[in-house]
Amino acid sequence: MAVLEKGSKKLLNAWAFYDWANSVYTLTIASSIFPIFYSALFLTEIKTVYAFGFEFKSTALITFVTAFTFLVVAITSPVLSGIADYVGNKKTFMKFFCYLGSVGCIGLYWFSLERIHLSLLFYFMGLIGYWGSLVFYNSYLPDIAFEEQQDSISAKGFSLGYVGSVLLLILNLAMVMMPQYFGFDIGISDTLKATGTEAEISAALKSAKDAASFEAMKISFVTVGVWWAFFSQYSFYFLPKGVSSGHKVTKDVLFNGLRELKAVWEQLKENLRLKRYLYAFFVFSMAVQTIMLVAVYFGEEEIDWGGDSDKTVGLIGSILIIQLIAVLGAFLTSKASEKFGNIKTLIFLNVIWMALCFYAYTMYTPMQFYIAAAVVGFVMGGIQSLARSTYSKFLPETDDTTSYFSFYDVAEKIGIVIGMVIFASIDQIMGTMREAILFLFVFFLIGIVLLLRVPKHSTISK
Repeated sequence: MAVLEKGSKKLLNAWAFYDWANSVYTLTIASSIFPIFYSALFLTEIKTVYAFGFEFKSTALITFVTAFTFLVVAITSPVLSGIADYVGNKKTFMKFFCYLGSVGCIGLYWFSLERIHLSLLFYFMGLIGYWGSLVFYNSYLPDIAFEEQQDSISAKGFSLGYVGSVLLLILNLAMVMMPQYFGFDIGISDTLKATGTEAEISAALKSAKDAASFEAMKISFVTVGVWWAFFSQYSFYFLPKGVSSGHKVTKDVLFNGLRELKAVWEQLKENLRLKRYLYAFFVFSMAVQTIMLVAVYFGEEEIDWGGDSDKTVGLIGSILIIQLIAVLGAFLTSKASEKFGNIKTLIFLNVIWMALCFYAYTMYTPMQFYIAAAVVGFVMGGIQSLARSTYSKFLPETDDTTSYFSFYDVAEKIGIVIGMVIFASIDQIMGTMREAILFLFVFFLIGIVLLLRVPKHSTISK
C-alpha cells in the first residue's frame, strides 16, 4: 500500500475514524450501561463491597480503581512511547492497547461481586487499553495534519466518536429495555401460569424481564469489545507505521521515554506559552475528566428517579442527550476558536463547567439532571477537542511528537488520578457525592486564572 501524504483527506479521515471505533468504550462502559449494571449488583440500600482487605462504598471503590488505572497509564506511557519513538513503530503499541481494551470489555460479561478482584481486572484492562491507545493516537495528529487542519480534524474525530457510540448505545438500550425482541427468555413456568395469582404472575414476569435485561447489559459489554477491535482496522490500515529506525529494544531503551520526558520538561522551561498552557490544562482537565467519569454514578445515586426501570431509561437517555449535543458543541467550539482564539474559548468553557458544579450540587429531580446533561454535552466535546488541538498548535517545530504528546498525556493522567482520589475520598468520608462534585469548582477557577496567564504569542523564557 502506498504511503498517504500528510494532510491528505483519506489519511485524515482514517485517523479520525479511530474515534468512531474506540468511543463506544467511553459511552457504554465508562458513562452509561456499566455504571447502571454495577449499581444493580448491590441489592440493598447500603451499597458497600469488601475488596483488597477493606470495606468500600461501592462508588468509592470503582473511583479508586479508576484512579489507580490512570496512575499505571501515567507511569507506563512515557516508557512505551519512548520505545515506540526509538524503534519507529507507534502503530504496534496503539494496536496492543486497542486489543487489550477490547478483551477487557468482553471480559466484563463475567463481572460479579463474588469474583470482585477478577472483575476489577477486566475493568482495569478496558480502561488502560482505551487510555493507553490514546497516547499513540493523539501523537499522530501533528504527523498527519498541518497546523491549519488540526482544529477541524480533531473536532471531526470527536464528532465521529459521538455518532458511532450513540448508534451502538441505541442498540444496547433496545436490548436492555426490550430483551424479548433480541432472543432473551422472559417466560415463566406453566405451573405458575396455571396456579399463581395475578400478583404472583405479574411479579414473576417482572423478575424474568429484569433478569433478561441484566443479561442484555452483559452482552452489551461484548458488543463494545467487538466493535472497538473491528472498526479500528480501517485506521490501522492507513495510518503510517512510523519512521523505522532499525533499532532493537534493549534494557537501556526502557528508560528512553523517561529521559525524553525530562528533555521535554527542560524545553518547556524555555517555551513560556506552552508551559503555562500545560499548567492550565493540568488543572481544568483534572476536573473535566473526573466529572465525566463519575457523572452516571452521581445520577444513579443522588437523583430520585422513582423506580429502577425509570432510572435505567433516564440515565441512558441523559447520556444520549450528552452525546448528541456534544457533536454540535465540538463543531461550534471549533468555529468559536477560529473567531475568538483558542485560549479565550477555553476560558469561556471553563466558566460554564464551573457553574455546572454549583448546579449539580442542587440537583435532585430527573428534569434537573437532563438540563445538566444538555449543558455538559455542549461543553464536553468542545473542551476536549480544543484542548488537544491547542497543545498541538503550541508545540515547537519537532519530529519528536510522540514524546511531547506523551508528556501531555502524563499530565492529563496524573491530574485525573489526583481528581479521582480527592473525589473518592470525599465520597467515602462524607457518604455522598454532592460535596465531592462541588469541590471540583475550585479546579475550574484555578484553570481560568492560569489560562489568563498564557501569552498570546510564542515567547522564550530564559
